[in-house]
Amino acid sequence: MELNIALLHGDGIGPEVIDQAVKVSNAIAQKFNHKINWNPALTGADAIDKAGDPYPDKTHEICLKSDAILFGAIGHPKYDNDPGAKIRPEQGLLKMRKKLGLFANIRPTFTFPSLINKSPLKKERIEGTDLIFVRELTSGIYFGESGRKDRGNIAFDTCTYSRKEIIRLAKKGFELAMKRSKKLCCVDKANVLESSRLWRETVQSMEKDYPKVNVSYEFVDAVAMRLIQWPNSYDVLITNNLFGDILTDEASVISGSMGLMPSASIGNKTSLFEPIHGSYPEAAGKNIANPLATILSAAMMFEDAFALKKEAQLIRNIVNKSLKAMIVTEDLSNGEKSYSTSEVGDWLVNQI
Repeated sequence: MELNIALLHGDGIGPEVIDQAVKVSNAIAQKFNHKINWNPALTGADAIDKAGDPYPDKTHEICLKSDAILFGAIGHPKYDNDPGAKIRPEQGLLKMRKKLGLFANIRPTFTFPSLINKSPLKKERIEGTDLIFVRELTSGIYFGESGRKDRGNIAFDTCTYSRKEIIRLAKKGFELAMKRSKKLCCVDKANVLESSRLWRETVQSMEKDYPKVNVSYEFVDAVAMRLIQWPNSYDVLITNNLFGDILTDEASVISGSMGLMPSASIGNKTSLFEPIHGSYPEAAGKNIANPLATILSAAMMFEDAFALKKEAQLIRNIVNKSLKAMIVTEDLSNGEKSYSTSEVGDWLVNQI
C-alpha cells in the first residue's frame, strides 16, 4: 500500500519527536510491505521565520494532497513573551484546523500497567481508565468575535455555536460510543451559558437515533472534579472547544506523563495526528523529549487513516514493551537510567 503523508515538524521538540515517529513508521512500512511518501511542510514559528505565515498556502496545498498529516508541535517563547506580536505560531494551528475542516479532536486517555504507580493519582483511582474525549475544534470561543473596548480597558471573547456544528461533533461521539461500551457524556455549562443549552438540547434530540447509547449530561466543573476522583467511570465524552482544551490536559496526567498521549483531529478533507503535548522549548535540541506520544499518534494514523490495524497494534505493543523494560526518557525514569529521544526511537525500530 502507498501512503502519502504530510509531515509538519513544527517548533520546539516537534522536529525531534517527529523524527522518531518517522523512523518507526518507516520500519513498519518495510515490515508490512508498504511505501510511505513523506511530504514535509512548514508550520508554526518556523514558518513565520521562513515564509512570514504560520500556516503558508504551500503547506495547505501539501496537506490537502496528502492522505494524512503527522504533526509535531507549535509554539515559541519569543512570541509567548511578546503580547503585542501581530502574528503568532498558534494562529497557524487555528488556521490549519479551520481551512482543513478538522472539526473533531479525538483524545484518548488510558493507563499503562507498567507505569500505574508513576501517576500523581492513586492506583486505585485510575486503574482501568480508558476514556476518549471528542473535542470540537473549529468553532466556539477561539473563533468567535473578540476585541477591546473603552480604550483597551475592556476585553471580550464571544462563544458562538450552530446546531449544525454540534450535530457533526456529537455524531462522532455517538459513533465511538457504539464501538465501545455505549456510554456517552455531554459536557457543558447549561445552567449558565446559552451556547451550552443549545449543546444539550441538540444532543438530547439525537438520542433517539442511537437508542443503545446511554447518554449523560454533566457540567464541566463537575467533570473536572470527577476526572480526578473516578476517571474510569467515563468512556466517551463530547464537549466544546474551550472545555475540551482544558479537560484533556487535565486528563493527560492520569497516565503519568503528557509525553504518552496521542491524538487525532478528524475532518471532511483529511485527518491530522499529533501528540497532545506542546513544543516544550526548554527541551528543544537536547535530545531528551519523550517521543512516545508522537509514535502512538502514528499508530492512530495507521489505524484510522489507512485501516491498517495490525501495523497500529504492533506499534502499541512495542511501546508497551519499552515502558515495561524502562527504555524511557528522563521524564519517566524517576532518577534511574534514562535514554535519549533518539535512543528510544532506535530501540523501538530494532524491536520491529
